[in-house]
Amino acid sequence: MQETTMSDSWYEVLSVLHLMAVLLLSQANLLLLPNKFTSGYQSTALEDCKRASIDIFLKAAGYLDFAVQKVLPQLPLELRNDLPLDLSEGVLKALCLQALGQGVEIQLGMAIDSIKATLAVKRRLACEMVKYWHQAEEYIKDLPLANGWGEKHKLFIQWKHIEAKAIAYYLHGLILEEGNTSAGIAAAALQAAEEYLKESKMACDSFHVTLPSSRNPPPWGASKYLAERIPKDISSKTINWDSQKHEMIKQVAPALPDFVLSLKPDEYQLPSTDPSWNDLQVQNVVPTK
Repeated sequence: MQETTMSDSWYEVLSVLHLMAVLLLSQANLLLLPNKFTSGYQSTALEDCKRASIDIFLKAAGYLDFAVQKVLPQLPLELRNDLPLDLSEGVLKALCLQALGQGVEIQLGMAIDSIKATLAVKRRLACEMVKYWHQAEEYIKDLPLANGWGEKHKLFIQWKHIEAKAIAYYLHGLILEEGNTSAGIAAAALQAAEEYLKESKMACDSFHVTLPSSRNPPPWGASKYLAERIPKDISSKTINWDSQKHEMIKQVAPALPDFVLSLKPDEYQLPSTDPSWNDLQVQNVVPTK
């Protein structure tokens, strides 16, 4: 663990915002643990927790977005260059997009469980999820995160990005199959989904075995849907591809639709200064910076 000391009030604000966001991310994930519900109220309670977790993810994203847009520019360039990596612009942006990606993943899981949600709605959410995770990976992939937690964070984002592509291609393939698109294009999309599913399983394993090691929990939500439906459906819908041609499968697969991202970080503003602070400054009890 590296200790960082900077004599700058904006650095303290940045550190506190990062801490608040990380605590909210932890709180949102704890809400999604199913084992705390009693059987009689499990379904209703879990749905309420899913909705609450989305609100918390957006709040966490708001803290991080404010840190990037409003706080980082206040720091002198030399101090910004000396920031610890977990407070660097790339990591903060990746963490913000991760919060949004996890939020839309919960929305997708709820849509999958709903009989009212159309296939088009599910595909849109899946495609949005791909964009969030893709942007997060772009911000973090080249950062020198050599320590265990940093490398694990990078692997987590890679895993979720690949998993999102698997479910997006699967839903896209189903819609193409229903439309007037040629059977070959629809089959290519479904085959791409199968290949990304295989990759996501390997990425998941890599994430969990990387120190500090973690336990691979049973799939749930969109991940469970992905694991159950893709192998069953695709084996009966598509032609047999040689396992060595997986890169070609992705190349011939149709592009995913490009939807405008719907989830945005909550707006956040620093609380107003307490009047007593000005009184202390007048009395020279505290420094002006």
